[in-house]
Amino acid sequence: MSERAAERLSATVIGHVQGVGFRWWVRVQADGLHLTGWVMNDDEERAVSLVAEGAAEALDELERRLGGGPQGARVERVVTSRGPASGEYRRFEIGRR
Repeated sequence: MSERAAERLSATVIGHVQGVGFRWWVRVQADGLHLTGWVMNDDEERAVSLVAEGAAEALDELERRLGGGPQGARVERVVTSRGPASGEYRRFEIGRR
């Protein structure tokens, strides 16, 4: 089975996702899956946005995990899109607005 090319996952996770360690949890998941990019709280208090780049299979797994989140989170919806990876990120970081 051949590995698919690197991709970019853009996602917004909506629900009770701020104030529960969601950004830190996403970073740990992304690091474990060897992904690069960023995660930050959205301006809306009930959302977290992220961009992750790497192997398509790893992005599939991250997308699956986002539906659950860490203990204390209540994910209502995950809105995602995919595209080609830009290669602009060197690691996965937590950002702030």
